[in-house]
Amino acid sequence: MKNSTDLELETWIVEVGGAVIEKEAAHGRALLTPLEKLIYCVWVADYGMRNAGDLATASDIYSQFQEEGASLALELGMPRTHAAFALPTTDLEERYFDLLSGVVDEIDTKRGAGGE
Repeated sequence: MKNSTDLELETWIVEVGGAVIEKEAAHGRALLTPLEKLIYCVWVADYGMRNAGDLATASDIYSQFQEEGASLALELGMPRTHAAFALPTTDLEERYFDLLSGVVDEIDTKRGAGGE
């Protein structure tokens, strides 16, 4: 998704994140892969930023989204995603939309390589 537009990124998050949410609803969180759990963390962050303009709303949905996102990205060898989620929350809020394309690129690359 290099050089993606904001609409393309939003569509990707809705589609890919939606599939993860459906899987979680049908089978439970325990059956999500680490990559799917990371996608959920990105979806939560995106929901907060697009709908409320902050990460407080994201934290209301899933309080561990940022900590878990950083941990999973590190475990999965995704340095840009890890760096984004490891930022202080206020910095992530300020830079979120600038960082999103790199995060989506890393996730897409990992998904294309078989995920885990």
